Amino acid sequence: MPAEPDRHGFAFHHRPRSLLDVRADTRHAEGSGGARRTGREGHRPGGTIGCEARAPAETQQAVDASAAEERLCLVTGASGYIGGRLVPELLDAGHRVRCMARSARRLRDHPWAGRVEIVEADATDSAATRRALDGVDVAYYLIHAIGGKGGFAEADRRAARTFAGAARKAEIARLVYLGGMNPEEELSAHLRSRAEVGEIMLGSGVPAVWLRAAVIIGSGSASFEMLRYLTERLPVMVTPRWVHTRIQPIAIRDVLHYLVAAADLPADVNRGFDIGGPDILTYADMMRRCAAVAGLRHRIIVPVPVLSPWLSSLWVGAITPVPGSLARPLVESLRNEVVCAENDIAEYLPPPPEGPVGFERSVALALRRVRDADVATRWSSASTPGAPSDPLPTDPAWAGGSLYTDERACRTDATPERLWEVIEGIGGGRGWYSFPIAWRVRGALDRLVGGVGLRRGRRDPHRLRVGETVDFWRVEENEAGRLLRLRAEMRLPGLAWLEFGVHRDGPRTVLAQRAVFHPRGLAGHAYWWAFRPFHDRIFGGMCRGMARAAEQERTEGTADSRRAP
Repeated sequence: MPAEPDRHGFAFHHRPRSLLDVRADTRHAEGSGGARRTGREGHRPGGTIGCEARAPAETQQAVDASAAEERLCLVTGASGYIGGRLVPELLDAGHRVRCMARSARRLRDHPWAGRVEIVEADATDSAATRRALDGVDVAYYLIHAIGGKGGFAEADRRAARTFAGAARKAEIARLVYLGGMNPEEELSAHLRSRAEVGEIMLGSGVPAVWLRAAVIIGSGSASFEMLRYLTERLPVMVTPRWVHTRIQPIAIRDVLHYLVAAADLPADVNRGFDIGGPDILTYADMMRRCAAVAGLRHRIIVPVPVLSPWLSSLWVGAITPVPGSLARPLVESLRNEVVCAENDIAEYLPPPPEGPVGFERSVALALRRVRDADVATRWSSASTPGAPSDPLPTDPAWAGGSLYTDERACRTDATPERLWEVIEGIGGGRGWYSFPIAWRVRGALDRLVGGVGLRRGRRDPHRLRVGETVDFWRVEENEAGRLLRLRAEMRLPGLAWLEFGVHRDGPRTVLAQRAVFHPRGLAGHAYWWAFRPFHDRIFGGMCRGMARAAEQERTEGTADSRRAP
């Protein structure tokens, strides 16, 4: 059957073929001499199978498993919320996985890091992206510039075009993109940008699928954190009109199911699919149901017409951990009705094994993860747009001769292991061990000027990974038992780091603490000297407080062991 151009002008064969068939054709790959694989992707409603015979079910499962082992999947955005969860799902499905990241160090502490290949590349660098795509069968594009300052749409456009062009040159077999829904109405800037990226992928010349989802419900997602905090903290809410906009939320586990399954789509599929859960609700319904699942009293919601998206984002930023820069595009998108216009994906891919997860169950699952401190990834795992990303300078010339430091050392009778537990558990619910009012005020001021503040907390109360956040810091280095370095992401007239080290000094353990500040202009110098009188209270108190905490825990642990029978 001759190929027929799709609406983007690219021709795709109507006879469904496997992705590995396409790769063998386009790259003249060496084959075993046997027949082509005809797995689940060999069937499409209304389509034809071709000349291949359908294998028995048992043989077919073995063939599909073998094909999955051969397939190499590239995951972009692996340090982010979706990408960090997709990688283990692909591995469990039998795929080989390569992760593309701007910094390989950001991925090294993930539990799956030893099972994947990691390459460094920026999606806007054509040559580096082309190298990252070499030998890839399926590429997952999970990059989005939401939350950045003005121009995020242009950044999205440039990265998407570069990646799509590199994918075409690499002759990969499939592109998979997760974006937002595309209702036929005036879209918010956020949804408009995501729709544009989807069109770029579909027009790339590579068979592509654009999975369109509304609000994703899962522990650690920005949408869920926003919903949870609003519900928990406000028994009575004065809300804007968008709380009555209809939404079709989807559970994170269902999103991951469709992302993994999309690798098996027939090679002639080049289109978007709406994916959603079984419930269509308003945001007000979602808040009330979330409160019920959490065991809270009925929430009273009073809508008013005067709250603009900008004012709403300030309100969300004041109540939730989601900073205003991220809350604004999310809130603006809530004015659009995001409900599935079709369910065509059911004709190509099987539903989730247990069926689509309903809203209440998805909330219950997410709350249980939060309660058990078992959150795999968080919205803050991804880089914060506009935040500094430079590593700690070791050469004073790098800083133009201006590099302020505050160094402290505290000795303790606690063991190095006990002291390290205190260090790695810093921030979040435990706080910063000194002058708590000052830390809270600094966090509030940071949010007031558009920063992230202290409310991001931490993903896990005990363990830290390189690249994840602790309040308004991000982990830059974590050498277990020896060194923890945090990079500041609060609004500052310069760059700042906070470093903790542990070593033995005879029979005692030493906590070595260092704060480093690289000022930017006169304001940076003024900032350092203005707060210099408070350093002993803040930094000195922190060092002493952590040493005391380690000794206290040691004493309590010794007492407990003596009481044990």
